[in-house]
Amino acid sequence: MLKIRLQGTKKDINWFKKVIMQNDEIEILQFSEPYANKGTTNYFRVYGEVEKNDK
Repeated sequence: MLKIRLQGTKKDINWFKKVIMQNDEIEILQFSEPYANKGTTNYFRVYGEVEKNDK
């Protein structure tokens, strides 16, 4: 299992989540809600857990 942190705009984060959801080799276990980064209203961070799909 990998724990990952994505940082960027909400639009960019959603785009990347869709990209990895389409990859059959990766299983998404969990993604958090976006957290606002301090000092900016444009950038957020999301935490996730993914693992290799052995199916």
